Amino acid sequence: MKRETLIAESAGFPGVRLLETGAIAVYTGKCTGRSPNAKFIVDDNITHEEIDWEQNSSCTPGEWAELLNNALDFEKENKTYDQNLYAGRDETCQVGVNVKTSTPWHALFANNMFVRERQDPVAPSVCWTLRAYPQLQEEPRVFINFSCKSIIITGTHYAGEIKKSIFTVLNFVLPPMDILPMHCSVNAKKDGTNAAVFFGLSGTGKTTLSADKARMLVGDDEHGWSSTRLFNFEGGCYAKMINLSPTAEPEIWNAVQTSGATLENVVIDNGGMPDFNDGKYTENTRGSYPVHHISNASSTGICDPPENVVFLTCDAFGVLPPVSKLSAQEAIDHFLMGYTAKVAGTEEGVTEPVATFSHCFGGPFMPRKPQEYALLLRRRIDECGATCWLVNTGWSGGKHGVGSRMPIQVSRSIINLILSGELKQSEFRTHTYTGLSIPITTPDLTLNSYVTPEENWESLKQYREVCDSLMSMWEKELKKYDH
Repeated sequence: MKRETLIAESAGFPGVRLLETGAIAVYTGKCTGRSPNAKFIVDDNITHEEIDWEQNSSCTPGEWAELLNNALDFEKENKTYDQNLYAGRDETCQVGVNVKTSTPWHALFANNMFVRERQDPVAPSVCWTLRAYPQLQEEPRVFINFSCKSIIITGTHYAGEIKKSIFTVLNFVLPPMDILPMHCSVNAKKDGTNAAVFFGLSGTGKTTLSADKARMLVGDDEHGWSSTRLFNFEGGCYAKMINLSPTAEPEIWNAVQTSGATLENVVIDNGGMPDFNDGKYTENTRGSYPVHHISNASSTGICDPPENVVFLTCDAFGVLPPVSKLSAQEAIDHFLMGYTAKVAGTEEGVTEPVATFSHCFGGPFMPRKPQEYALLLRRRIDECGATCWLVNTGWSGGKHGVGSRMPIQVSRSIINLILSGELKQSEFRTHTYTGLSIPITTPDLTLNSYVTPEENWESLKQYREVCDSLMSMWEKELKKYDH
């Protein structure tokens, strides 16, 4: 189905608003984000011994069969929008995806997010069918069947479930092919060299810090890492829109003003313009667009293995140094922990910073045991000799409510020094309270005042208490993994 047709049909669909820019705005109803308890994997002879059932919910082949019959009956009575798309920019391991949706804007979203064309005229040997029918059931459900290579999504209009379900599939099928699937952003020099991987949970700056006009954006969310290359899984971007501004994120701002971009739960003002600062429906406002709408995006979605691996964390406790160099083992520890912190006010009842851990920086989408992904990461780091870093984009001078957020200019300076190789040449010492390796000085004099975090607290005693508490949480989290 042609993209122009999907845009036209979306514009005329109930509940969808066409903006002057050609973007469409939709409200997704009760589900304004991913439903964490909605995903079920069919427990059968393919998955029974391979899935980490402590982290993933199962359903029986019989339950799957019943849902599939209902979906097939739904197709007989309702119009669907069918497209043949692809997942994975590396065509040697690309997966075909036959996407069937019951709303045209979901079809447009899939057209934005998946790979639309391939160079090899021979179709991929592996092809999945994805059905997204929100009207089929009231409760949000995502069912994945690896035996028949099929996905059914019901009960939710939130489009992110479409992309995340295929991400889950790739996270299962790629490790046996010696490919590490990652929830990360990637950029590189314009010739594909000097690549960097950015891991980070929501709110850590993954999308913002990987967006650099001087470098090529390979992708902003999901990638594979083989022994020879990094490659984007997607053909598009799915960025948070809350507080989006043309000065802070001009590339993303311009991309969502284009024809066919989809804006989910973004408030549209009386003049028909998006108000990105209004979180009336949700703070999780989203925009999707083809990756080539970013001016410096890679045309291939492929680059060299990374020279640097960056773990981003938003430490709302305000105790972590702004940058630390990690050994390979420390990198694996941080990969397994996937640490960041929620700030007060983000959820009802949250009045103090709360530590959040999501293994592999994408726990809900990792069907295999975390140790499998960690072993692959260690192998990849050892092969290419990448330097690993922990960058804190959170608070300085005290916890949230006392200190202040690390200036974006400081975080950007850190990333620039990492990518240029200058920071690697600095002299490092062991930080007394966290045990992390921190630079004694850096080429950026402004950054130097942040390097030793306890010096910016009013009370060293309070700093030590909060830091000891966080280190204890890290230790407890790591005990879950025998590696």
